[in-house]
Amino acid sequence: MPYLRVWIHLIWSTKNREKIITKQLKPLLLDHIKQNAKTKDIYIDFLNCVEDHIHLTISLGCEQTISKVVQLMKGESSFWVNKEKLTKTKFEWQDEYIAVSVSESMINKVRDYIKNQEEHHKIKSFQEEYDEFIKKYGFEIIKKK
Repeated sequence: MPYLRVWIHLIWSTKNREKIITKQLKPLLLDHIKQNAKTKDIYIDFLNCVEDHIHLTISLGCEQTISKVVQLMKGESSFWVNKEKLTKTKFEWQDEYIAVSVSESMINKVRDYIKNQEEHHKIKSFQEEYDEFIKKYGFEIIKKK
């Protein structure tokens, strides 16, 4: 059996960044994502969301890819929200997402960052945060190629 710990910080937003995740929906959505991930052997270390996006730290299993894990979590959770009619309009996640590796020495810092999303976004919008991630990790260079 291989021993593997590959930390990934995932971020994705609601379709068109709609502020559709209400205070009532948030705990239901987060709990559902956690429970569903367990059934698919996806290890979620930490997660939190605000009105228009979600942050997670996961550890990949040896047979898992980032794209498949994200697809499973996004697709099933939006299907569930719509099936249960938990929003007034159709609930969808944006197609794109950000995935960055996290070193073992930085995982607690990332967890704190995710935990404090509500406070963080009183100061900075999701667009500002998103732009910082794109710049910090050099994604604008990748998109230009």
